[in-house]
Amino acid sequence: MKPASRRRAPTTVKRLTVKEVERLIKAAGRNRYGHRDATMILLAFRHGLRASELCSLRWEQVDLATARLHVWRLKGGIPSVHPLTGSELRALRRLQREQDPGRYLFVSERGAPMSAVGFRRMITRLGQAAKMPFNVHPHMLRHACGFKLANDGHDTRALQHYLGHKNIQHTVRYTELSPARFRDFWKD
Repeated sequence: MKPASRRRAPTTVKRLTVKEVERLIKAAGRNRYGHRDATMILLAFRHGLRASELCSLRWEQVDLATARLHVWRLKGGIPSVHPLTGSELRALRRLQREQDPGRYLFVSERGAPMSAVGFRRMITRLGQAAKMPFNVHPHMLRHACGFKLANDGHDTRALQHYLGHKNIQHTVRYTELSPARFRDFWKD
């Protein structure tokens, strides 16, 4: 056992609940670029995107006709193709109609791709506007995705590929806390 001075307190991964993500999206809707900001949060959450992956999304990765998003992962992650839901498709079509034609999905008012730093600042401000009792950062959306899907009972391997983890150990943390993993162990 480690001496008391060297023990670490157990770390908890702070994640957002679905209701908290909805609060952020609602707060984003009141911004000057509310639809763009709300769509960014929606896609980051639903697809477990890192801020840099979200900000680098290009229209060529989106297939509106077949409702598919081609996700190119960073940090050596596994690329994949995700289905897009109806609400995501509507948001993306509206975004495409409302902004000038360009290569990137999410652009600043100057027409440049939104930066990961800019997205981080936006999420921090929205967390305050939504009156969250803690500081919010973009990676919480990725964690929220992982925990939500694990709690819904999705297979760990499928979750690993959905989030683009090369090593399953990065995925296991989502399923370790899921009460669904013990469901149906015993039947009376």
